[in-house]
Amino acid sequence: MPDHRGRLLELFKSRAVKFGDFTLASGQRSSFYINSKDVLFHSEAAWLLGELIYQATSDLDLQAVGGLEVGAIPMATATVMRYHDHGREMEGFFVRKQAKEHGSKSRIEGRLKSGDRVAILDDVLTTGGSALQAVKAVEEAGAKVERVVCIVDRLQGARETLAGYDFRPLFTLRDLGIQS
Repeated sequence: MPDHRGRLLELFKSRAVKFGDFTLASGQRSSFYINSKDVLFHSEAAWLLGELIYQATSDLDLQAVGGLEVGAIPMATATVMRYHDHGREMEGFFVRKQAKEHGSKSRIEGRLKSGDRVAILDDVLTTGGSALQAVKAVEEAGAKVERVVCIVDRLQGARETLAGYDFRPLFTLRDLGIQS
């Protein structure tokens, strides 16, 4: 059986991890940065990620997967494609950081209905604040968050921020060989 997780980890290590002086979305400073976009738009990595998220969520009766723009957009797309390949229907969505000023003026794009059961997706979590924004927007829309899945947990508070939710990182800093 192919090692999808091991191969995606290899791609993250070689393509996403950068060292230097960075300010993270949480406002914290870091000597390393995990730029998931350098991986998410790679054909093999997108397929692998979709499969791993499928595996991390397929035990649930979900109607949709998605999360906060921008990182969750390619993640949701890869995931719904793998659900289709596995013969299961799945909707994808994304949450805008702010509602748009024109058109539907919606904060959530995609088909998400009140009562839907969803998995929130995020790429890299430090404190978990971005995932929590998506959780709150989805709950305000009347949907129920069944699980939160991220690609990499930096092990700096996301689990605590998301306490009460079923939180499942695919990888942690330890998997990437980085000490926080």
